[in-house]
Amino acid sequence: MISKVIYRGDLRTEAVHTRSEEWLITDAPKDNQGKGEAFSPTDLIATALASCILTIMGIVAKRTKQNLEGTYIEVEKKMNSNPRIIGEISLNIYFVTRIKKEDKIRYERAAKTCPVSLSLNPKINKIIKFIYL
Repeated sequence: MISKVIYRGDLRTEAVHTRSEEWLITDAPKDNQGKGEAFSPTDLIATALASCILTIMGIVAKRTKQNLEGTYIEVEKKMNSNPRIIGEISLNIYFVTRIKKEDKIRYERAAKTCPVSLSLNPKINKIIKFIYL
């Protein structure tokens, strides 16, 4: 078991990661009857994509003895209305250190083939921009 998720009422859940006992909260977004006071479940999907990309790029960096510490991603998500599903996830990846041309190719390939990206519905438009120093 990886997690336990508890419904707390008022469209809020709490989830605990069973190994680390770290908690997170979700709320329904304001445009879907919620308070929007925490990540929505679909926000977590978009955020998971960004986290996965950084993790896989980190593995590449570790293998090539480089440091990506401080690299970050700004995440946007757009919902479709009928049916209500994620329509688009936009990710701007900011590198805070200089990256060689051959390494850019490795990182961009890693970003596009992370497990979360490969697991998402292909109808979701994923826009990934790489911003280098």
